[in-house]
Amino acid sequence: MIDLLSYPDSARVWIYAADRELTNDQAELINKRIEAFCKLWTSHQMALKATGGLLHNFFIVFVVDDGFNKPGGCSIDTSVKFIHSLSDEFQTDFFNRNIFYYLQGEAIYSIHKDDMMQALNQGILTDDTLFFDTLVQTKNEFQHNWLKPLKNSWHRKIIHIVNA
Repeated sequence: MIDLLSYPDSARVWIYAADRELTNDQAELINKRIEAFCKLWTSHQMALKATGGLLHNFFIVFVVDDGFNKPGGCSIDTSVKFIHSLSDEFQTDFFNRNIFYYLQGEAIYSIHKDDMMQALNQGILTDDTLFFDTLVQTKNEFQHNWLKPLKNSWHRKIIHIVNA
């Protein structure tokens, strides 16, 4: 489970989204692996104050208090290798940036960026559909801007680029 209370608003956040919804059993295993990884995660041989977890069976989220110890390039590379190992183990792609995630009711759906204009034209999506912003970078942004209406999201700009 992600412990956000003990982290400052400026804590760094990384989000990796699965290309499919993971099962509850898979989520339990992934959460155990993330917890173990965060306990051992270091930067320049010094421990990082880090937490993480799998949210909604889709999103791996890491939070690091860079005021405690800054994550460097090697430590970030280590986390990416860890995510790749989870991708291999669970046969899930956590690096497909062409898939976007949105909320309808209490369900999370994914959509390929190339299908967004058609979904808008068909009324499946609207400017008020809530999208997950996997590009947030701080705890504060994560808490306040992770979910935002399509009209206020960078996803809206992608629709115009794809269909230009």
